[in-house]
Amino acid sequence: MQRRSPRRRCGYTVVELVVVLTIVGLVCAIGVRTLGQQLDRVAARSAVGEAAGAIARARDEALARHATVTVRIDTAERLLTLHSHGARLARHALGHAHGVSLTATRDSVVFDARGLGYGAGNLTLVARRGSAAETLVVSRLGRVRH
Repeated sequence: MQRRSPRRRCGYTVVELVVVLTIVGLVCAIGVRTLGQQLDRVAARSAVGEAAGAIARARDEALARHATVTVRIDTAERLLTLHSHGARLARHALGHAHGVSLTATRDSVVFDARGLGYGAGNLTLVARRGSAAETLVVSRLGRVRH
């Protein structure tokens, strides 16, 4: 009489598959949360960088035109506009481009023909997205820090 060898099965058990899928799911959940926070930080930082560029351009335009240039900040529409003598020079839709909300301590900054900012005080602009926030400060004289 011949002996039968037990049949070998290839593959994984259901329990092994469930354990592996659970571990993969947990790792993905942690990674997605971290990625979302990183994207929020990048968006807020980009918006503040664009705002700093717009303010620097306003100063340069004031010097080049020998005229006052105003940067108006509309927190409701989430945009910055540059004006000189009633004409709009540029429009920066930070909310649309970066998905951020804006808060500001003042609604405008004005640069005179010498490129100096003037007004009652400093401007602080904060761009927020999710849990991330970036701050831009413009001094009375027009110096930008972020």
